[in-house]
Amino acid sequence: MKLPNLYLITQEIQTPKVQNVIETLHKKLDEFGLSSKLVVGQKVAITAGSRGIQDMPMILKELVTCFNALGAKPLIVPAMGSHGGANAAGQTDVLRHLGVEEKTVGAPIVSSMEVMEVGRMRDGVPVMVGRDFAQADHVVVVNRIKSHTDFKGEIESGLLKMMMIGMGKHMGAQLAHKAIIHRGFQRVVLEWGEILLKKLPILMGIGIVENYYHETAYLEVIEPDQFISEEKRLLNEAKRIIGRVPFEKVDLLIVDEMGKNISGTGMDTNVIGRIMHIATPEPMTRQFKRVFVRDLTKESYGNAVGIGLADFTTERLISKIDREVTRINCITGTTPEKGRVPIIYENDKDAIIDGLHNAGVFHFKEARLIWVKNTLQIRYLKVSEALLPEVRDNGELKIVEGPFVFPFDEEGNLLFGTFPE
Repeated sequence: MKLPNLYLITQEIQTPKVQNVIETLHKKLDEFGLSSKLVVGQKVAITAGSRGIQDMPMILKELVTCFNALGAKPLIVPAMGSHGGANAAGQTDVLRHLGVEEKTVGAPIVSSMEVMEVGRMRDGVPVMVGRDFAQADHVVVVNRIKSHTDFKGEIESGLLKMMMIGMGKHMGAQLAHKAIIHRGFQRVVLEWGEILLKKLPILMGIGIVENYYHETAYLEVIEPDQFISEEKRLLNEAKRIIGRVPFEKVDLLIVDEMGKNISGTGMDTNVIGRIMHIATPEPMTRQFKRVFVRDLTKESYGNAVGIGLADFTTERLISKIDREVTRINCITGTTPEKGRVPIIYENDKDAIIDGLHNAGVFHFKEARLIWVKNTLQIRYLKVSEALLPEVRDNGELKIVEGPFVFPFDEEGNLLFGTFPE
């Protein structure tokens, strides 16, 4: 059967935006009274995670500049749990792929997997943290605050999770995830966070909320005793402005690329509506009947955690998987489900055809199909003609181009780079 024609559409959504990130950061640091809280020569460990946060390199660079100007000794310390193959060199390389290295931010990257115990939870679980954080004079926790891909609650992905999982390195992340299975994410992240706030020299947090277009919508410098209250507030703001695919009951979602720089689960579960975690129930209904993912980003360092969220994939993606790196991340995060390999295809066309058939589509012209670059960049979408009535009825959606046919090459593969930047 002939595949349906496609249309390129865009979502134009009104959303907050920080107009000048550097000026705002300096203003917040002045209000915080940074200069009065440092002694010349003190070592300041600044966290750097594994997510592709648009303004992160710029923010880290400016923090380094500020600390240097005050006579402190800033250093960037990877805070990404088991990512990068759970080794120091791998985590440094992850940061390099994200544009964070000494020549770009102006401070040394100090990467080590050594940890030390700084306390115990009420049930006796050791609270571990990277030695470089524990031995610094000050720690600055920098992270984006957003919905978590596995857990829901008042605290999700942000400063406290960075402290528990990222700063815990491989060993700490393993222990935390085990505890979560028994006690739930909310109880563990709050208790773990309270211990670290008491035991570590936390100077401040930098909380970033991104808008629908991945621009910085909110930027806050947060006192340690306000981590919990401010994170709850900023999470509510993040959920209010989060980007979503604006259609229900979709037969097939095509995703050009997945990866750790896009989401901790390769594809954001808040977008695709599949969670697959032992401690969290699945959504009652599925927005997408079938999911086809085509490639793995180079920034993933071979980590294909989240591939199990898809139904279909390609030899292209499979060939890029580092099985050991993926195994470590899946086991550390207690999500072996997300490492399962979907049905594999040699070309994209066959996967799309089987995907529609297995979504129960009898007539391809009626197929409700969406094609995106990844689950982070969903301002532009390609949709099948069956979705056009809903596009025209939605004031935030606009047709940019179309109709056009699927752009297959001679081998039946879709072209990459066909989405506007």
